[in-house]
Amino acid sequence: MSERAAPFYCPYCGDEDLRPNEQGHGAWECAACNRAFQLTFLGLLTRGLQRDAGRDDLGGNGI
Repeated sequence: MSERAAPFYCPYCGDEDLRPNEQGHGAWECAACNRAFQLTFLGLLTRGLQRDAGRDDLGGNGI
């Protein structure tokens, strides 16, 4: 199994000085703003990918 990806920026201050937190899996701490946070994957959405019927693949307006 591969290692999980780490966040690049603090969600509160945007700094890059992040370290794993001792609280467990997915917990991180920011040395710049002195905050701790946790990231979790909630799951896939059941609705899937929905396309706008009025737009084409190139981002046009369908005219």
